[in-house]
Amino acid sequence: MANKMQARCVIVGGGPAGMMAGYLLARACVPVIVLEKHADFFRDFRGDTIHPSTLELMHELGLLDEFLKQPHQELRELRAVVNGQPVPVADFTKLPTHCKFIAFMPQWDFLNFLSSHAKRFQTFQLYMETEVVDLLIEDSRVVGVRAKTPRGELEVHADLVISADGRHSIVHTRGGFKQCEFGVPIDVLWMRISKKQCDPKQTLGFFQHGKLLVLLDRDDYWQCGFVIPKGGFDEIKARGLPEFQNELVSFADFLRDRVAELDDWSKIKLLTVQINRLRDWCREGLLCIGDSAHAMSPAGGVGINLAIQDAVATANLLAEKLRSGPVSVDDLRKVQTRREWPTRLIQGMQVFIHRRVVTGRASGRKNSLPFVVRLLKWFPVLRQLPARFIGLGPRPEHFRSPTVT
Repeated sequence: MANKMQARCVIVGGGPAGMMAGYLLARACVPVIVLEKHADFFRDFRGDTIHPSTLELMHELGLLDEFLKQPHQELRELRAVVNGQPVPVADFTKLPTHCKFIAFMPQWDFLNFLSSHAKRFQTFQLYMETEVVDLLIEDSRVVGVRAKTPRGELEVHADLVISADGRHSIVHTRGGFKQCEFGVPIDVLWMRISKKQCDPKQTLGFFQHGKLLVLLDRDDYWQCGFVIPKGGFDEIKARGLPEFQNELVSFADFLRDRVAELDDWSKIKLLTVQINRLRDWCREGLLCIGDSAHAMSPAGGVGINLAIQDAVATANLLAEKLRSGPVSVDDLRKVQTRREWPTRLIQGMQVFIHRRVVTGRASGRKNSLPFVVRLLKWFPVLRQLPARFIGLGPRPEHFRSPTVT
């Protein structure tokens, strides 16, 4: 027989949305269990960008000073190299926040930091290597989850199940939710290349006639993302590794002396890009947030911060009621009502960027700049607009859920 546990809330997935929701609910004295299927948080494909909106939240929670002691890089201005020309894109120094920069921190460090603080609350429990495989449903209401662990099967019964298990969520699949897909014309090739002290500083990316190379600074190596047409990986492999290496060098010449590190296709991983969202994020006893509710493109690095804002809204709207008993589906819909509008806006912008900017056809001279990019270069004040959209988002959330001591 399966082992059984009980909590007010069980959260499936220990990513940014799940861990932040778990921390905030536990802080509000809601008994919460977070289930993470992996043994640790280490994933190459997880985003590194901690935006000013999230840093402001850390300040509101009293965690900022300790958080900034973790290894990270700070970026106060986003710059891109477009057709060989450096272009300033976003200036974060004018934002109305305590931290006027993007922090680049490996997501595993962020999650380890947040989980260590969540464990200080008696109402918080985290179980690793616990993979949810099904929902427990009674009279059409979700009442918990069934999971498998190295120690056998586990059932967790709860007044609320929060699905934060990503874009391939087993929970929203078992919950019967319908998904709206938005065609994305790109995929990303993900790889590592060693880093040298003389390398240029972090940029937004290298754009070249409808193609894009992004380099994320991981201290001693570059995590590289190379944007390709969707379904185009087989054609790239057919042309051979030397041609692919030369194409990377055409974007970032400083990699010339080490691009040969990519000497086998096994070192180059395909990341399938998706943009989608659920029509309904909830049903009785179940709420979906983060990538489980809306898968984002890597464009702008906003996915982690949007997921965290979902978690904050969830705690703000549900913690007080959940502390004393179940919440209704009308309560859960309030979360979707608050978070769906910014999600739609950001996804719409991402679709536009993919179709008109990243994969758009080159026009004009070989080294010419698109008109919008020229405006950013000519008029510095305009760089505050993308800074606000990327750094804060259209509806930044602030911590308002009750804290019980």
